[in-house]
Amino acid sequence: MLKVEGIAVDYGKVRALWDVSLFVREGERVALLGANGAGKSTTVNAIVGLVPTSAGHIAFQGQPLAHQDTSDTIAKGISLVPEGRRLFPAMSVYENLAMGAFSPRSRKGVDREMERVFDLFPILKEKSSQKAGELSGGQQQQVAIGRALMSSPKLLLLDEPFIGVAPKVVEEILDTLRHIGTSGVTVLLVEQNIHRAFGFASRAYVLENGRTVLEGDCGDLADNPEFTRKFLGLN
Repeated sequence: MLKVEGIAVDYGKVRALWDVSLFVREGERVALLGANGAGKSTTVNAIVGLVPTSAGHIAFQGQPLAHQDTSDTIAKGISLVPEGRRLFPAMSVYENLAMGAFSPRSRKGVDREMERVFDLFPILKEKSSQKAGELSGGQQQQVAIGRALMSSPKLLLLDEPFIGVAPKVVEEILDTLRHIGTSGVTVLLVEQNIHRAFGFASRAYVLENGRTVLEGDCGDLADNPEFTRKFLGLN
């Protein structure tokens, strides 16, 4: 479904990504791991077109994504839950969710998708008229995920979605994401927590200094001495 081959990204004269490659099959749940500054957020931002690539190729369902506007990428069926949620705090929960259905295709099904989001996150229906900035961290994250789902994505990218979320709510959101996965949405999760990522995904990629350095099934990576040395800092 998604294929990223040797991409590089520059911020001015600073190279953030040097050589990142990964693929995600339809229906998979895949994790993207790495320390702070490894290039995880830049990678997902490049996939959706928020930052331009300097080299390499990105394709979705066999079609190239390079040099496309983010709105065009979303219209093709990719949606991003950004790090830090990036909600509109003075707007209501309903209004924030509706912002995710801005494309002509999405607007036609806005009522249907809104009900779907409310089914997944019932607390959001209860608080639909409340300002998003007044919600708890976990509830705000549910709004961010719900907003991404309003465009009916085929591929959902989540960038560090559990920062500032209470552990109990983290488990509830993970259960919801698993349900979303079984309903036909493919998921790429950016995460630093190894146990959380391995409990959710079947495969994972590890980034280090803007490069893909390891990949494989989560079980195989957990038994890989290089993984424990590089990522966990264990000998």
